[in-house]
Amino acid sequence: MNRKPDTTTGNPLALTRRSFIAATAVGGATLAMGANAAFAQSGDTIKVGFISPRTGPLAGFGQTDGYVLDLAKKALAEGFQSGGKSWKVEIIDQDTQSDPSRAGQLAKDLINNRNIDLMLVVSTPETINPVADACEAAGVPCLSTVMPWEAWYFGRGAKPGQPSPFKWTYHFGFGVGEFFKTYVSQWKLIETNRKVGVMYPNDADGNAIRANLAPLLAKEGFTIVDPGPYEDGTTDYSAQISLFKREGIEIFNSFPIPPDFAAFWRQAAQQGLTRKIKICQVAKTGLFPSDINALGKLGMNISSAAYWHKAFPYKSTLTGVSGTELADGYETASGKQWTQQLGASLALLDAGFEALKASTNVKDKAAVAKALSTLKTTTIAGKVDFTSGPVANVSPGPIIGTQWVKAASGSKFPLDYVVTENVTDPNVPVGAKLLPYNG
Repeated sequence: MNRKPDTTTGNPLALTRRSFIAATAVGGATLAMGANAAFAQSGDTIKVGFISPRTGPLAGFGQTDGYVLDLAKKALAEGFQSGGKSWKVEIIDQDTQSDPSRAGQLAKDLINNRNIDLMLVVSTPETINPVADACEAAGVPCLSTVMPWEAWYFGRGAKPGQPSPFKWTYHFGFGVGEFFKTYVSQWKLIETNRKVGVMYPNDADGNAIRANLAPLLAKEGFTIVDPGPYEDGTTDYSAQISLFKREGIEIFNSFPIPPDFAAFWRQAAQQGLTRKIKICQVAKTGLFPSDINALGKLGMNISSAAYWHKAFPYKSTLTGVSGTELADGYETASGKQWTQQLGASLALLDAGFEALKASTNVKDKAAVAKALSTLKTTTIAGKVDFTSGPVANVSPGPIIGTQWVKAASGSKFPLDYVVTENVTDPNVPVGAKLLPYNG
């Protein structure tokens, strides 16, 4: 008997007495229809799991997923063509609530109880890695995006110079190399003393960045001032701020979760550090307008980087929408400002369904995994190519320099998100000059 998550308890495996009775009744009805009819119905449907953080500290990453999934479901409403056959598609989306343990539980439920044919998972190691590990263990094809690929690949046990240990899981998008190129390109736009204060947390993102990005920046001539890993949820950053002031940093770079950066940056302002900063380059928290707006004036001129922007000149292979159409449609439907996650989540659906289309048999998990391993396509976020990655199972992608600036008079929103450099994808037009944080 298939068991759906009980959303009232937050436990994806919980089954209440009422749901048990209802499920039993449905099961009896199915049996009454005849086993052959039930098999035919399930055999004609492709089941795709979609896991993301819709609530909790990482909710900014999942805020737009409902809109994107609605677009995908509309595009698939008349069926999906693969192997000369038209298939019904069921997308089963789940919210991790920003909890890694729950992410793993949801994945196992979709695999064992919902019998999915393909898993799609998006945004941050806390979401992606537990899901990918569950899929690898169960032999279920899985595609993911939006986290540094090094944190996905090496963070899950792969070793440098050794063959990939992964057969079922694939990841596309930016890595340390893209951050390095973008940061060097961005930081050369403003004259500084090239002293960089870094705040890298003790998590998968932070550890991957510290081990791989910081040495590259040092070789490029930047002085890295690193007070060491900090734990998520830290509330007092006085020691780090004192070090940064003493060393005279003029560039600040961090990969924090939103509550941590808000606490740090407000303390940095109170203690006089922000007045010395010429470039504040924030990943993760710097991605979404809600997190920047929450900082008030302290959010103005914060630099970021975008794995998707509405200026990207590509269209969705699944829905046919352009970047501008996607962003404008979301703002009209929600009344909220567009975010870069719109394009990233849609790119995941683009790539996933392109793999299913290319598969010799969508109901054969090995065939779907093989289609992923040879996938070459262009999504709304750009090229995906698993045949030429830096390592097997990985297709790197762009990340471009951006900045939050005061919006023009008459804008519906207080800040505008502008492109300031494009070294990792010259097809994306630069729209503005980088401004100093204290200009």
